Amino acid sequence: MHAGFGLREALAEGHRSRSRSWSWSRYRSLAVDSGLALGYAGAGLLLGRERPPAGWQPLDELGAVLTVLVGLALLARRIAPVAVFATSNALWILFIACGYWPVVNSMPPLLGLYTVAATRSLRTSVGCAVVVAGTWVYAGLSNAENSSMPTVLAQAVLFPAVVFVVGRGSGRLAERNRQFAELTLQLREQQQENARRALTEERVRIARELHDVVAHHMSVISLQAGMASYVFPTDPAAGRRALDTIAGTSREALEEMRRMLDLLRVGRDDRPDGRTDPGMDPDPDMDVDPDDAYAPAPGLAVLDRLLDRVRGAGVHVTMEVAGTPTRLPQGMELCVYRVIQEALTNVLKHAGPTSAAVTLRYESRALVVTVTDEGSGVFRTNTVITPGHGVIGMRERAKIYGGSLTAGPRTLGGFEVRLVLPR
Repeated sequence: MHAGFGLREALAEGHRSRSRSWSWSRYRSLAVDSGLALGYAGAGLLLGRERPPAGWQPLDELGAVLTVLVGLALLARRIAPVAVFATSNALWILFIACGYWPVVNSMPPLLGLYTVAATRSLRTSVGCAVVVAGTWVYAGLSNAENSSMPTVLAQAVLFPAVVFVVGRGSGRLAERNRQFAELTLQLREQQQENARRALTEERVRIARELHDVVAHHMSVISLQAGMASYVFPTDPAAGRRALDTIAGTSREALEEMRRMLDLLRVGRDDRPDGRTDPGMDPDPDMDVDPDDAYAPAPGLAVLDRLLDRVRGAGVHVTMEVAGTPTRLPQGMELCVYRVIQEALTNVLKHAGPTSAAVTLRYESRALVVTVTDEGSGVFRTNTVITPGHGVIGMRERAKIYGGSLTAGPRTLGGFEVRLVLPR
């Protein structure tokens, strides 16, 4: 529950962070454009106060109004770049037609061209650059007697071309940055989805653990309770031993269930006493303390206990170890333990009083585990086996470690479960 709550909080925080980032970017862009608009308008008014070159008239009230309008048009350059460019360039042409010095209001149209080149198609950008070049030539022709036409033509080509090239490059860079931002967002969402999936898979794994534990222990308890009820009047000692087995089995089942349910509520970094979970790095020679809710998961070290419980339920079980035993990872030990547990539980359920054999063979590159039983004498070798949750769970456990599991009837009778895990 804590893990799911933390994940939901992380997702909500990511959404709030993106919203805050978008709002801040929007306000920052508005602030920058407002500064540019006021700056160009102020600079144009200050430049207009100077004496203009020969052939141009000084800036008056009409010229000042046109200068302010050309500058203020830049406020909407990110919202409607083409419309802002057309407006500022039209006001610039009107400013030139009134006889004012063109240089006073030349910068806003060039900034408008830059914005169009950075955000719009190549065709639109080229068209706007041609408009700026034509306006520049028109300004030169308006005062041809005091202008050098070669210089005007050079400026009409060079200035729009430079702004056009810089704008197109800036647009490509902004597009790449946008793509990188989208990829980063997709990666973050994928990581969150993986976290969700991992959380679900972990809960499913714990549910399977609970199924294995409850199925095995309840089978032992059921058989022992039936035997105690049957023999108690004639053999009280045997009935008392059966009740002792029931008490020990139920206590161990409750402790395992409590440990796994605590795992759902408390992570390895959230233990109440702040200590590291000992189940994360157990000593293979350490016995499991049933009174410790955080005891390590069962492994090969407690396999004898499992076999004793099965023997107490009426099944004669032998165990053989071939090869040189080596230390296995905890998860692999748990896998072997659970497969043996499930196989013996199936023997209790389906074979009745019989004998079973557990073999662990340590090969050079694999660990081979077999659990066989002699059957009850009523099992037919051509019986169709339908995999239940137990067999499916055992196979999935084997796949986690790159192994395989087969389960089926033996030719001479009985049943065999075979687990192969690579080492």
